[in-house]
Amino acid sequence: MGFIMKWLVRFVSSSAGKKQLMAVTGLGFCLFLATHLVGNLTLYGGRDFFLSYIEHLHGLGYLITAAEFGLVFFALVHIATGLVLFFENRAARPVSYAVKKNAGGQTIGSATSPYTGLLILLFLLIHLLTFRFVDKTSITDFEILTQKLTQTWWVLFYIAGVVVVAIHVSHGFWSGFQTLGLNNPKYMPLIRRFGIIFSVVIGVGFVSIPVFVFLVA
Repeated sequence: MGFIMKWLVRFVSSSAGKKQLMAVTGLGFCLFLATHLVGNLTLYGGRDFFLSYIEHLHGLGYLITAAEFGLVFFALVHIATGLVLFFENRAARPVSYAVKKNAGGQTIGSATSPYTGLLILLFLLIHLLTFRFVDKTSITDFEILTQKLTQTWWVLFYIAGVVVVAIHVSHGFWSGFQTLGLNNPKYMPLIRRFGIIFSVVIGVGFVSIPVFVFLVA
């Protein structure tokens, strides 16, 4: 047991270990986004179909509770290690480069990753307080959703949040595979392209929901 604890402390303390934790938790959230999008798209089936999906989720009981705690744990690990790595990188390079080079394959997603991450955290907190942690004794999830997403400012806010998520994911997806050592020169270009496609699908999919509700409801 002591050996495992020592190994764990060394792993978490190392830069490589923290990056691997970021990769695993980040890819975990990519999987969550995909499944969450599929669930939310049931809204296109109408009120009863959407509420049937919600009821099915609640019917999972302890499984869904465990999944939610797992997501919270992943979020805490991802945020904590991300902040530590950010400040470690800043400390290692206190003076900014006079000229930023793109030779390293820097993209908008990679250049803004720490900042989009913090914006996503803010968006997620507002999202949870608005749609998840509310009194639902006299109102359904469908009514909460339609009430909010028929307001122009809410639609714009939601779309802006989703765009930030898509930008963050566009870098995080392929970066996670690379960090975990799955960066074979033969397959990495394909993983990069798939990461871009994935981020676009996630972005368009989630953006379509408030647009649909606003126009139809």
